[in-house]
Amino acid sequence: MKMTEIKELETKDLVERIEDEVAKYNQTKLNHAVSPLENPSQIKAARRDIARLKTELRQRELNK
Repeated sequence: MKMTEIKELETKDLVERIEDEVAKYNQTKLNHAVSPLENPSQIKAARRDIARLKTELRQRELNK
């Protein structure tokens, strides 16, 4: 997910997206612990997407 896509989201949608991504990330980590993923870099990418989303949310909070 790119920053331009993230900036287009409304704040309410951004919070929902963060919750969804965190849940998906935790599920991916659990699945990887049970049986290795074909592409373990998915975990790293998901973590970075969550960080991007949280960064945008925090910037919006500070700009209010």
